[in-house]
Amino acid sequence: MKAVLLSDFGGPEVLHIGEVDVPSPGPGEVLVRVRATALNRADLLQRRGLYPAPQGASDILGLEMAGEVEQVGDGVSSVAVGDRVCALLPGGGYAQYVCVPAGMLMKLPSRLTFAQGAAIPEAFLTAYLNVFSLGNLAPGETVLVHAGASGVGTSAIQLIRLAGARSIVTAGSSVKLERCMSLGAEAGWNYHEGSFVPFVEEQTGGDGVNMILDFVGAPYFEANISSLAVDGRLIIIGTMGGAEVQGVNLGTLLARRLQVIGTALRSRSVATKIELTQAFQTFAGNALANGEIAPVIDSVFDWKDVQDAHRYMESNKNIGKIVLNIGE
Repeated sequence: MKAVLLSDFGGPEVLHIGEVDVPSPGPGEVLVRVRATALNRADLLQRRGLYPAPQGASDILGLEMAGEVEQVGDGVSSVAVGDRVCALLPGGGYAQYVCVPAGMLMKLPSRLTFAQGAAIPEAFLTAYLNVFSLGNLAPGETVLVHAGASGVGTSAIQLIRLAGARSIVTAGSSVKLERCMSLGAEAGWNYHEGSFVPFVEEQTGGDGVNMILDFVGAPYFEANISSLAVDGRLIIIGTMGGAEVQGVNLGTLLARRLQVIGTALRSRSVATKIELTQAFQTFAGNALANGEIAPVIDSVFDWKDVQDAHRYMESNKNIGKIVLNIGE
């Protein structure tokens, strides 16, 4: 089969399409013909040699995909050959075929294309994990979503709305903020205009938000803590701005009973990912099927243009997911 391979670690120029063996499904697994995959920040890090695949996972890039079931392994009865599916992956999505544990597959609603299906798993499952499994969102609470126009951000906004809660966001342009509000965010702040702390105070009447989803890390830490309400939860999803925080006053965390939670999805066990996938489908499966929520796609590239797709993600211009169509 063909797959996107690395000639070395480095910039987008190291990506190329080459030949590798087709994987074989083991017991409980399914072989899927991949029709589309989507880019994630982890792909950029792995390409540069900074984020190796988990032990036992494919070293081919790609953390999600959509396609058709090609072959089922022993003991699989939940899907059949020809079924349209999408799934989270530990790796291997930038290829024509991939093996997936059957329990991690989600049936793709007929109204959705393969490109849309590929944009669902990583963004929506990451959002669900952090907002509900870790953040324990309750109806009526307010969540501050940083990077609101990202794949995870646009997914979180929709899930928060579906849960009867409220989101406010930060993003880097008026166009991105407008898109976030079209998805259900109630207000937005352009981070180029300064600190978001006064914005949060205004939007919450000085009470602070109940939860923050943060991809930036160290540069936002102090402002995030200042923006949380009593019993607030700071969920740190990424450290794009840096990982080391200086001069933390733990007394503030104690006095306001704050929680700081670090999270990662890729390194979790298969059993945990299956449980997460099923919980997400129970909560939001019907909403996806009827169009109440939907993946937000910025652009679709042919996989022959994977270098351009990576360059585009690195430009930080996208609103929602960047998808690769996997051809012949």
